Amino acid sequence: MHDKTTTADLSLRLLGRPLDELDADELRVLDAIAERRLISRDAADLDDAEASFGARLSDRVAAVGGSWGFIIAFTAVLLGWMLLNSDVLARWGMAFDPYPFIFLNLMLSTLAAIQAPIIMMSQNRASAKDRIAAGLDYEINLRAELEIMRLHEKLDQMRIHELVGQLDRIEQRLQNERNGITP
Repeated sequence: MHDKTTTADLSLRLLGRPLDELDADELRVLDAIAERRLISRDAADLDDAEASFGARLSDRVAAVGGSWGFIIAFTAVLLGWMLLNSDVLARWGMAFDPYPFIFLNLMLSTLAAIQAPIIMMSQNRASAKDRIAAGLDYEINLRAELEIMRLHEKLDQMRIHELVGQLDRIEQRLQNERNGITP
């Protein structure tokens, strides 16, 4: 685990702001950096874990209702209904919904009235999932940017240490030459 001073130090050093001015995403990223743990998560998994039965059902209805299989099957049922009620059953006087298919129109209107809000619920869930994904993408991008900044700091420190060592060696050589010592 880490302490708050490490996170506060990272906040000032990498973001240039004190810890109390950071939002929740930034705090989560800094904590993950300080603890050296992964931060990436799957938006679909997070959303599915919180989804209610009704939300999952609306997704399934939208997936079925928006497929070619549904369109083809529904078209076949409609054509069958019209064929049965116009020719086949009408010959024996048993057509339960003769032309102009008023009962069929009622059923189609009812289906549309029920299906439209369910599909809208699914679209709302999809947009919520997109917002979660955007937030997670922001956290990952921020983490990558901050880690790159930390790597640059480390490389700069290594280079400074190397240059100081070279300067010390040059200074020693000059000192030796002044004292008449040859290498």
